[in-house]
Amino acid sequence: MARSRKTPARSSPKTKRTAYQVFLSHATADKWLAKTLCEKIEQTGAATFRDDRDIGGGDDIPDAIRREIIRSKEMAVLLTPESVNRPWVLFETGAAWGRRRRFRIVAVLCHVGVDTIPDMLMSKKAVPLNEFDDYLRDLRRRIERQNP
Repeated sequence: MARSRKTPARSSPKTKRTAYQVFLSHATADKWLAKTLCEKIEQTGAATFRDDRDIGGGDDIPDAIRREIIRSKEMAVLLTPESVNRPWVLFETGAAWGRRRRFRIVAVLCHVGVDTIPDMLMSKKAVPLNEFDDYLRDLRRRIERQNP
């Protein structure tokens, strides 16, 4: 069954209350890992947006991505050998980078070195996948500060 155009990003009842959403950018080839990262992020109380799950058939993909970047508080970019040069990952990252000056974008590195990080993210601290728990801890703190 196809989702309607107004299908919001997935969230639990707890995350609907927080309204803190993380946009996860990834390559289709990394879907299993992206799904796992979303599950971990959702355990912090944040909602997540993942294009393969949250954009329905017939939806305008660029419009949906722009809308969800605006709705999101931050972006996690899963950088792998498969994703590092993928046009959609670069489009999503560029759209987020250009959207807001203080928009938090975190590169999550999996089997890639810092030399492969797209130029627009070089000034931001990347998180190796083996340190993703540290990102989750910091994310939980940001959510708590938003909802004291």
